[in-house]
Formats: sequence, structure tokens, C-alpha cells
Amino acid sequence: MKRAGNLIDKISEIDNLYLAFYKAAKHKRAKIEVREYEQTLDHNLKILQQQLLSENVEIGNYHYFKINDPKERTICAASFPERVLHHAIMNICHPVFERQLIHHTYATRPGKGTYAALDKAKVYVKKFSWFAKLDVKKYFDSISHIVLKQKLLRIFKDEKLIKIFDSIIASYQSSPSRGIPIGNLTSQYFANFYLSAADHYAIEELKIPGYIRYMDDILLFDNDKSKLKNCLNEFNTFVESKLGLSFKPAVLNNKRYGVSFLGYRILPALVKLNKNSKRRFCKKIANYRKLLNNGIWSQSEYSRHILPLLSFTEYAESRALRRNYFYKEKVSSRGFEPCVARW
Repeated sequence: MKRAGNLIDKISEIDNLYLAFYKAAKHKRAKIEVREYEQTLDHNLKILQQQLLSENVEIGNYHYFKINDPKERTICAASFPERVLHHAIMNICHPVFERQLIHHTYATRPGKGTYAALDKAKVYVKKFSWFAKLDVKKYFDSISHIVLKQKLLRIFKDEKLIKIFDSIIASYQSSPSRGIPIGNLTSQYFANFYLSAADHYAIEELKIPGYIRYMDDILLFDNDKSKLKNCLNEFNTFVESKLGLSFKPAVLNNKRYGVSFLGYRILPALVKLNKNSKRRFCKKIANYRKLLNNGIWSQSEYSRHILPLLSFTEYAESRALRRNYFYKEKVSSRGFEPCVARW
């Protein structure tokens, strides 16, 4: 495949930089760093333009914090000017990355996403008897800088852009020459692209009839258990030897026990929330209500957080769980009471 070149000029065009600013500022216009950047927007974008053309962009101004959803993760938040840079790059480079991905890779892609992946999993659960589930150990922290740079060189030939990519990759490491920061837009693209070789191997070499990947969560389907087990072993060997990654212990099971995927348990006849999702739902509902009652959140802020949470449950058979939440919220005279899910 022909490598993409002459991209840095397109990335540094002022119209692209304005678009990058508006994308980076979306839902964040009230934040101090965004307001300060916008006050001298023309000047700041001209500085970024000059930095891009001179290969002297400022990279690595990260702010670190931890979240626990569903497990503890360290989030690496770039400064706002760097986020504008990331959007400017990916506005132009998105089609190049997109061409590397197979149809059944669903994370961080327009027209794909969580529910498209789940819909495909539902189709495969009805079609095939056996499935294997794989999950990479500490995926973002395990990505090799050397391998990632080599893979980028196979699809890009713009030297200035490659140097900027190298600087972004080198700005973070969880262990020597490994790791990309969770939280960066560039990391989402790098991580999705990194496993694309495994996608092609699964489909083109192993001929796995049912395959889904959502970032590092992978499902394989077949009607032949022995064949699926052999493919699983070969796929594992490929990922370890070519990409330097290790999987958590794989799950190989019959579909009648349900496929746990992206917070749901998919069965041939219905979809349920898995146990962890139910617990997180109850915990978040309680926390959100406290923020509202204590005046920390406005009603609109509360609604903005609660609606996606309720939408998440609506994909599954969870009417009783939602009814329990609304009932307690309505009738409790002592304020909101956290729901107690029963399973």
C-alpha cells in the first residue's frame, strides 16, 4: 500500500487548526485553560502553525490523575494546546489510519462504536456455537515504542510528521520503551492501529469465521470447538511474537453460558447487564444524586451525566433495575437512596 506523504502542510493549514480548536474545546468552553487559549486564539494558532512547520511542537505537558471505572487506571491528560495539536493531526491522518482497519474493528471509528460491536456479537452468538474471548494485559502500557514507530513508517512517509509522532510516543513510557498515555486522542488512534495486523492475521490467515475487536477486547467465533482452540493458540502466538503483547487467560466456552463483552452478557435470546455493570450503575446513580442534592451539579449537569448511563442500561433487559431506581428516587422522603440490584 502506498505510504501517505505531504501531510504536514495540510495539518498546519489555518482552517484545519481552527477546526482542531473547536473539536478540542467541545463541551469544555467553560474551563479556564480553554477560555485563556480562546482569548488570543488567532495568535495561539499561528504559533502552533509555526511549530508544526518547524517540527518544534511542545509535547509532554501532561496532568496525571486516577479513575476507578471499572478498575483503577492512570489517565494522562495533555494540556489544552497539545489537545488542539492532536486534533489537527488526526483531522488529516484519520483516513490513513482508517484504511488499515478491517470492517469488524469497532473502537473510536465513525459509524462503529460500542453498540455496533454488540449488535455484531448478537448476530454471531445466534450463528455460532462456540466463542473465545481475549483481553490484552495492560494494553496501553504494553505497546512497544519500537514496534509502533515501525508500523507508522509503513503507512506514512512525511518526515516532519514522523518526527512529531516520534516525539509524542517518546513523551510517555510506563516501562522502558513501552506504553502510550491513556487519555490522548493520538493514543486512541495508535492503540487501535497497533492491533490491526492481528485483525488481518485472524481473518486472512486463520480464516476465523466470526471476529470482533473493540480496542483490545477480542471475540472469536466458530461452530467447531477444536478448530477454534487451535486458532486461539496460533493467534496468541502471533500477537506475542509480532507485537510483544500478552493476553489474560482466554475464555473458551459455549454460547449458552453467555458472552461477556463491553459490560453486557450476550445470550442467544437476550442481552443482560453483567454483574460489574449493575454495581457501577447503582454506585454512579448514588454519586450523581449526591452531587445534585449538594448543589455541586445543576439539574442540566446532572441530566447530561444520567442520560448516557440510563441509555447504557436500555440496551439490555434491565427494566426492573431502572424501575427500582426511579421508584426509590420518587418516593423516598429521606432523599435519594442508592438502588440495590438483585442478581
